[in-house]
Amino acid sequence: MMLCEKMMPCQSREAVVTVLSYHDGILEGYLQHPRLEKREQVHSLSQVMLLLNGLVGLEDCLGSPLPLISRDCDGLDSIAVFSIQILFREHYTWQGKLIWRDKEMETVFHSCIELMQLIDEILAE
Repeated sequence: MMLCEKMMPCQSREAVVTVLSYHDGILEGYLQHPRLEKREQVHSLSQVMLLLNGLVGLEDCLGSPLPLISRDCDGLDSIAVFSIQILFREHYTWQGKLIWRDKEMETVFHSCIELMQLIDEILAE
């Protein structure tokens, strides 16, 4: 893997996470990303982060943008839908925006851990 010397914005780094259930810190749902042919079923918040890390790691930051993904949930009975936009990545640290689509609210995050904490706080309410 090649590391960039400077933080570089990368295109098409948006994923959609549809949460079907969340109990005692365990998330069940789906992740959608332009590099995936179909929705990927996820069973934990850690799995979401690891999958995203692998997908973001595939980008070279200099290629042409990937197509945008469909944001519809195909009629799934979800408790929350999040758009995760990873705007910058440097030394395996992410910076970006978390958009809680159901409430039309957004916030920024400065690391993967902060992103996980934000999602957990929202879903634990």
